[in-house]
Parts: sequence; C-alpha cells; structure tokens
Amino acid sequence: MYTGSRILFPVVVASSLLCVLLLNAIGVSCAGGGKDEASLALSCGTNGGTDADGRKWDSDSKYLGSGESKTVRATFQDPSLLSQVPYMDARVFTKEFSYKFPITSKKRYWVRFHFYPSTYPGLNISNSYFSVAANDINLLSNFSAAITAQALTQAYIVREYSLAPMDSDSMTITFKPSDKYPGSFAFVNGIELVPSPDLFDSATMVGYSDQSFDASSGNMQTMFRLNVGGNYIPANNDSGGLLRTWYDDLPYLFGAASGVNAELNAKIKVDYKDLPDYAAPVDVYRTGRSMGPDKTVNLGYNLTWLFQVDANFTYVMRLHFCEVEFERINQRVFNIYINNQTAQVEPPADIIGWTGDKGVPTYKDYSIYVDDKPGDEQIILAMRPSVDTKPEYFDSLLNGLEIFKMDTSKNLAGPNPQLSDMLSKAEVTSTKSFSNENSSSNIQVIGGAAGGAAAIGLVAAICIVVYQRKKRVPGTDTHTSSWLPIYGHSQTSGTKSTISGKSNASSHLSAMAQGLCRRFSLPEIRQATKNFDESYVIGVGGFGKVYKGVLDGKLKVAIKRSNPSSEQGVNDSRRGGSGESSEDLSLRNRPQLHISSLSLGSESDLNEEHEEVDTNNTAIFSQIVNPTGR
Repeated sequence: MYTGSRILFPVVVASSLLCVLLLNAIGVSCAGGGKDEASLALSCGTNGGTDADGRKWDSDSKYLGSGESKTVRATFQDPSLLSQVPYMDARVFTKEFSYKFPITSKKRYWVRFHFYPSTYPGLNISNSYFSVAANDINLLSNFSAAITAQALTQAYIVREYSLAPMDSDSMTITFKPSDKYPGSFAFVNGIELVPSPDLFDSATMVGYSDQSFDASSGNMQTMFRLNVGGNYIPANNDSGGLLRTWYDDLPYLFGAASGVNAELNAKIKVDYKDLPDYAAPVDVYRTGRSMGPDKTVNLGYNLTWLFQVDANFTYVMRLHFCEVEFERINQRVFNIYINNQTAQVEPPADIIGWTGDKGVPTYKDYSIYVDDKPGDEQIILAMRPSVDTKPEYFDSLLNGLEIFKMDTSKNLAGPNPQLSDMLSKAEVTSTKSFSNENSSSNIQVIGGAAGGAAAIGLVAAICIVVYQRKKRVPGTDTHTSSWLPIYGHSQTSGTKSTISGKSNASSHLSAMAQGLCRRFSLPEIRQATKNFDESYVIGVGGFGKVYKGVLDGKLKVAIKRSNPSSEQGVNDSRRGGSGESSEDLSLRNRPQLHISSLSLGSESDLNEEHEEVDTNNTAIFSQIVNPTGR
C-alpha cells in the first residue's frame, strides 16, 4: 500500500495539473466549478477590436445560430461615443435570428446589450421595432432603440439583465423584428455575457418588515446603479470581474437640498470582512452622500432620490453602506422610506451597529411593488435622521444604490419611454420644416463645453450657434445627441411612437455652420430656469437633468445641466468629439464638431457676478438647445 501510494501521488498531481491547464485554456477552473469561466464581450458584425478603456471585444461570428443577418457600419459617430468599439458596427436582422452561447448549468449570468440607433446605409432606424428573448425569458418587446435614445437624449443604449440559473448548458438569445410594422428590423451592436456569483438572497418587503421577498431565483433587469456621492466608475474598474458600470447620483436627487459628499480618510482601508468584494468596488464604499453638519437643517428635510420605472413590477433595491466618518454606535442613526412607506425605521439604520467599525461595508435589500395608478410609475427613496434613539449627530448616509426590476412570469419587457410634451411638439415642428425641401430657416442652438478638474468645481461656457439650414440629403441631416448611457425609464403606452429620425437637439453641426457665438452668464441661465426650479424639469438622463427655459424673454430653450463628475460627459467636452483639447478647437475651422466643443470657459467666466457658488452642488452646463427651431 505504501509503495502504491508513492507511485499514485505523482500521477494524481500530474493529472490534476493537466486538468487545470486544459480548463484554464478554455476559461474554466478545474477546482472552481466554473468560478473562473471567462466572460464574453462581442462586437457584433465585426472582427472585434479594443475599446477606449483597453477592453478587448471579439467577433460574434462564432456564436451565430439560426436565421439570416447582415452587417452594417454607421455613417456617423456621435461625439459622445468615446470608442468606435462596439458601437459603430451592427448586425441587422430582418427575420427572426438566434445566437447560441455555451454556459454552465445552474449558474447566474449577466447579459448586456449595446444599441446605437444611428444612421445606417439602406436602413431607416425609426422602423426598427423588435423583441429579444433569452431562452424562454422575454427581455424586450416592441423595443425601439431610436425612441428610447431620443426620449432619454442619449446616443446609445445599454440594457443589462441578471438571469437566474438555467437547467441548460446553452443560452439561446433570439432577436425578432416586430410583425406589426412593415419594414421593421432588429439590430444589435454589442453583446456581453458575464458569469456571476449568487448575488441575491431575500429582500425585506417595504411596509411589511416581518416579511421578505425571495430574489435568489428570479430574473431581473438593472434599472439603476449609482455610486452615491462619488464619481463615475467604468466597467474595467468594477470588482469581482463583473464589469458593471456605476454612475453618479446627482441627476436623481430630488428637491432643493442635495446633502454633501462624504469620503473615507485615505489612510483607512476598506475592510470587506465577511462581505464578498464583488458586492461593489472599493470606490463605492469610500464615498457617500450625507445631509451635512447642521442639525437644524437636517431635521428640516429628507435626503431624497427619485427614479422613473415601469409599472406592474416588483423592484429590489440594494442600498450600500459604509461609515466613513464615525466610529461608535448611535452616532449617526436614520430612517429609510421608499415610496412614503417604512423600509428601515424599527430599528432605524445604524451603520456602525451593522458593521462594527468605520470603513467596513455592508448592504441592505428592500423590495417594493410599483402599481400602474397615475403617478405611481416611480420610486422615491428618502432618508432622514432618527430622533428616537437620541443619536450624537442628526444625519444619514448612503454610499451606493442599485435598483433591479424582477420578472413577472418570465417577462421583463417594459414599454418604450415616452417623449416629453416639449420634445413631441418639437418633433412635429421639425417634421413640418423638413417636409419643405426648398425652404430655409434659422435654427438657434446654444452649446456649452464642460471640463476641468472636479476639485475646482464648476467649469462651463454657453454658446449660441446660428446656422442656415439648406436643402439636405435624406438620411444625412441629423442624429441623436447624448451624454451618458444610463438606465433611464419613463412611462408610455404600448403603441408605436412616431419618430422622424431628425433630432431637433442635434449634436451634429452641418458643414454650413457659422461661428457666431454668444456667451451666457450663470445668472442669465438661472433666470431662464427660475434658478433651476424643479417644476421646469422636463427630463433626466446620465448627463443630469433637462430644464425648459426662456432666454431674452422669448427664446424657448431646453437646458442640459450636466454633472461635474460624469466621466463620459466631461471627457466628451474635453476631447471635443475628436480627441483634441477643447481649447484648441475653432468652430470656423471644424464646423462638423459637437456643439459642446465650441468654447471652454471657467467658473469665473460664467459667474460674472462673482456670487458664491457651492461647488459640491454645482453642475456643469453641457448643452442648451432651441427645440422649436425658431
């Protein structure tokens, strides 16, 4: 027996080593049971490439299943696209088509789709309506990327899903053009398939603290993922190799008071302890948003965020916490409310009470059902200090937030977002204007450039560019403008919306554009929007909020108020859509540039009155447009 053991040992070691080497070659760990399975990033319709973050995207040709398809390349790159990969090329389907991916049975996966509804040769993007399914799970139905992009003022759309473990070794993703509209087609620019650990368990039901909702076996769509009080975190900086993107929370703050940013001392390391590091990256837990140091002020308001969602679904909200300032129990204690219902009150939230120390992260999951009554298609998260325990400080804190829509009978599809009244009227005006090819009219467009370090705060400038619109070649006149591709949603009916494909807030200046600029001061912009009155908000996107306003007493405009920490919006303005510094760009020399690259100002330029500016709560103005073209 002893001699046999000596002979067997090297054989076992050699076999195990060979197993590991072979399985690692195909992206699977022998011991991990699929733990190290490689993720897929596919640039559809191409041979692959590398994006601006250095991430490699492969060709989708290896995974093509049944059906016919063709590849096309966009004729226009929106300046907000910092990378051509995976957005400039697409795979188009005029009939039902399927991809087939090998997966590990009984394992959860992230699936992401990237859509760029631009101008493609021989295609009218406004005719694109389609559904998408993963095996028997309905992800999208009657989906229009063009309408979604226009309503959310985004150039490209990302849809992310977390699919529950399947009893199958393959996943079939099917694209099906709508049969309701002639000439309809489906398309996709990029697909990601990322193996995921079991991220979900039970969630406390809002309003029923003694009951829980089981999220472990459900399919879900990511609606929002925010680094509260912090900066944009790209996919390559995510933890656990999950390649999630985290956005700034400023666009979703509701009300006049937005609290203050809080940050963990640089000398203190985030200690995950029993929490897996894939819960959220370190950067989420190092920063947060609190109410501020003033006790009287804090007791007089709620720190509130508002989100537009689809009705008739249950939502799981994951709130990430990490105490960054205090070290003892009952120093910062607060209540949490969701849609005016109690989420965490008895007992109230005490982060140190949950974790035991500063710099130790945790999260809490809550579930809530959103009805379809008028005005119900939203989620309101509110936090306020608890007074019952008589804490040392009256304050609250939140570090991160994720909102997931749970499937209903294996359905996650919601309606296309609805254009705001202002955009709808502008669309009609634009359509009428373009119907008369011999007519010429003036469009006044005001653009601003955003740039500068976050430590300085507000850096912005506003320009009006007046140009003559001459006879246009069909399919080349306009494009959808955008900043960040965040998860934005709003209500609509399930019917087909109209869209001409001619964006009134176009980010693309024609070759005839003339360099006639006017710089607007911050007081002028504040006057136009009644100091950014919430009643003037007509939309929300990754860039921030969109306000309606009136300049010079008669010029109706829509004003994008962008975040100073929005990575993509800031980079876009710095690069001027061409990779060059905004200071080096001239409208006369480069008339084709995005309007956000026309000029660059400083805080002192914009703030002509030298009034006091709260740099923690001052956003960058990225773009102002006249939606009526008059």
